[in-house]
Amino acid sequence: MQLGLILLTFVAGMGLVVQVSMNAAIGQALGRPVLGALMNFVVGLIALSIYAAAIRTPVPTREMIASAPAWAWLGGLMGAFYVAITTVAGPRLGAVVILAAAVTGQMIASLIVDHYGLLGFPEQPITAARLLGVLLLCAGIALVAR
Repeated sequence: MQLGLILLTFVAGMGLVVQVSMNAAIGQALGRPVLGALMNFVVGLIALSIYAAAIRTPVPTREMIASAPAWAWLGGLMGAFYVAITTVAGPRLGAVVILAAAVTGQMIASLIVDHYGLLGFPEQPITAARLLGVLLLCAGIALVAR
């Protein structure tokens, strides 16, 4: 099961390159990058709504919605920020640079989140190997950005 999830995550990551190009093309066609990012969410909302209906997902109750921590609702804002930034930056920086920067940012944030056990993740201390991996990613960005 874990290998399957890793492979699906890998495929989703590959899709990010394609998504950036698609959003940028829509933004260019509509005259504003922000509209490309917005259309990404409109199409995503429609697709997820159809999927949720198809698998007969029950509508959450008010209590269920209220039980989520307040900070968790900012996830949509973070997703919108990512999509908007990559839609603008993708055509200017290229796929390798924007995704290398995004992955490195994710790795640094992950080190901090894991080390302190934040946001519901189990505590996993920063090790020399983990730190070296992040430093190598940073070096990789410097190389691909040249």
